[in-house]
Amino acid sequence: MVRAIVGANWGDEGKGKITDMLGQESDIIVRFQGGANAGHTIVNNYGKFALHTLPSGVFYGHTTSIIGNGVALNIPVLFQELQGIVDRRVPVPKLFVSDRAQIVMSYHILFDQLEEERLAGKSFGSTKSGIAPFYSDKYAKIGFQVSELFMEEADLKEKIERVILQKNVMLEHLYHKEPLKVADIFEELIGYKKMVEPYVCDVSTYLWEAIKEGKNILLEGQLGTLKDPDHGIYPMVTSSSTLAAYGAIGAGIPPYEIKQVIAVCKAYSSAVGAGAFVSEIFGDEATELRNRGGDGGEYGATTGRPRRMGWFDCVASRYGCRLQGATDVAFTVLDVLGYLDEIPVCIGYEIDGKVTKEFPATYLLEKAKPVYKVLPGWKCDITGIRNYEELPKECREYVEFVEKELGFPITMVSNGPGREDIIFRKSTGL
Repeated sequence: MVRAIVGANWGDEGKGKITDMLGQESDIIVRFQGGANAGHTIVNNYGKFALHTLPSGVFYGHTTSIIGNGVALNIPVLFQELQGIVDRRVPVPKLFVSDRAQIVMSYHILFDQLEEERLAGKSFGSTKSGIAPFYSDKYAKIGFQVSELFMEEADLKEKIERVILQKNVMLEHLYHKEPLKVADIFEELIGYKKMVEPYVCDVSTYLWEAIKEGKNILLEGQLGTLKDPDHGIYPMVTSSSTLAAYGAIGAGIPPYEIKQVIAVCKAYSSAVGAGAFVSEIFGDEATELRNRGGDGGEYGATTGRPRRMGWFDCVASRYGCRLQGATDVAFTVLDVLGYLDEIPVCIGYEIDGKVTKEFPATYLLEKAKPVYKVLPGWKCDITGIRNYEELPKECREYVEFVEKELGFPITMVSNGPGREDIIFRKSTGL
């Protein structure tokens, strides 16, 4: 069986914990898109980890971890991360890298940094990890696929010459920087070859055989629906599709094999980076929620930037779950809200004097004002509870109100940072 774990919102929803938890019953875990520009925070028996490229199931000895063809593969970051978990006494995971994955080059990171500097106040809030230049090259067909590391050296050098001819025009005439050199890029790629060679695999064939054998396969997405380049808050989005549907492409499997889609939502909202965020809150209210949130505060796992905070947004989350094709919703960090007397929930957007429950295109989204419904808080600590019926009445009412607004079943409720801090429930409101 194949299932996907994806974000319903802006990212940072707690997907890493859900993947880590469900990894226990999975044979194979696949990262299918994105790069090292975002991270998943994992808390388990080995400690607390921030993963950026490795799948979140690497802490289980029985699983195989796969970097799919849809990933923006920063090879040095991958192996630094791998060494980092091994240094903390995590057993070396079984890891495969798709021969069709493409490589984030050092100049992708350089161009990302230079472009953000050039744009200044009109920048896209990039993590400067090279992601947009990487995907630009991939679709312009001037990227380097892992398989190309194994071509004849003369052919590889010839391709490098063609690629950097374009790059150097921009470097010299737009950014006024020194040009790239063929020898340097060739040396970089040969170094990558030595690092990745033991892990390269025909992933599509491997997964096809695993599906025929009845293996349990988990597809792990990065970021969330609202950062999708087609359906998100364009242009303040990422550069690869964040939708579960792309899991079939980014892993190399038939789309009909994805049987379950778990969309992850936080019990409140948070976001890193620029872009429309209708239910955003500010000042002391935001600071308190940020400091109480997540595991040790709401800060980006990759950048360390303080996350923007807001109340739960039913409009954005309903849209996010719909685009993901959610069969299940995992509702995370519910425990964080235990300090509040009342909890606002955004149930609609007011745009030009009219209220809508549909998520609009960006030019309208930027004019939207939140319409709130205020629910009573439960004013107690709910960590450690494992039975849904043991949650306070007000807490259950909050979950069920959100579920009804979403129109998708909340089947998992997370009430703490550990993989065991989870409540499984059957939908009650649909």
